[in-house]
Amino acid sequence: MPLDPTPAALRTAVEASPRAVAAHDKAAWVDLFTDDAQVNDPVGARPQIGRAAIERFYDTFIGPNTIAFRVDRDLVHPPTVLRDLTIVTTMPTGATVFVPMHLRYRLVEQDGVWKITYLAAHWELAAMIWQLLRTGLPGIAAALKLGPQVIVNQGFGGMLGLMRALGGVGRGGKRATTKVFAAAASTDLPRVRELLGNRADIELPVGTPVSTEEFTNRARNMRWKKVIAAGRTVTASVRLGDASGVAVVEFATNSNHIATIQFHLAAV
Repeated sequence: MPLDPTPAALRTAVEASPRAVAAHDKAAWVDLFTDDAQVNDPVGARPQIGRAAIERFYDTFIGPNTIAFRVDRDLVHPPTVLRDLTIVTTMPTGATVFVPMHLRYRLVEQDGVWKITYLAAHWELAAMIWQLLRTGLPGIAAALKLGPQVIVNQGFGGMLGLMRALGGVGRGGKRATTKVFAAAASTDLPRVRELLGNRADIELPVGTPVSTEEFTNRARNMRWKKVIAAGRTVTASVRLGDASGVAVVEFATNSNHIATIQFHLAAV
């Protein structure tokens, strides 16, 4: 009998990840993924696809460090779980960084168990590196250690793949996103139409398409914080009326135009 994708079941499957990370249990963590799973961490870097690549990812970025998940909220829209959180990472040198993050998991049933088939970690690599260096000698030592560690585990291609995360829509994408949010929050429909044109598909909440006009009406007095640009995506923690959640804004390939806006919401 197929498993029922209830929010509780999907959340339980996702919560196994920080437990395995805290226990430094590599086998348990890797076994949470399907054999063909894709890990985008951070979004914008070269994806890690398949068990062998995910194992190397663990050896590079998880195994050597102490990592704690500080979760603000979970937003479940089967088969997806989106976590709004901060990850606290302490390096072997003693340097500690606090990384604001939005984590998107897509799960599938496999042999009677929910497994992760896609993981997208939205966080900013440049901001993390800057924060690491500002910790002083422990951070500099950690940064100098990380480069060779990536090359040993993933090769020069892995290093180049990681550096891709320094590109993407960046500050321009964040400005474009917040301009749309500000126009919608003030119910300035002409301005929203000007900014989005006829290009953007809007789901509010995710899975429910709405027109630009309906989005503008429902976004009255919307508030946002923790705006993150990773790859060609901008995410933001948002509040619309009595609902809070995360907006995921995707930009078109090779363009500064917003392609989709999805609101993952949970009632307060």
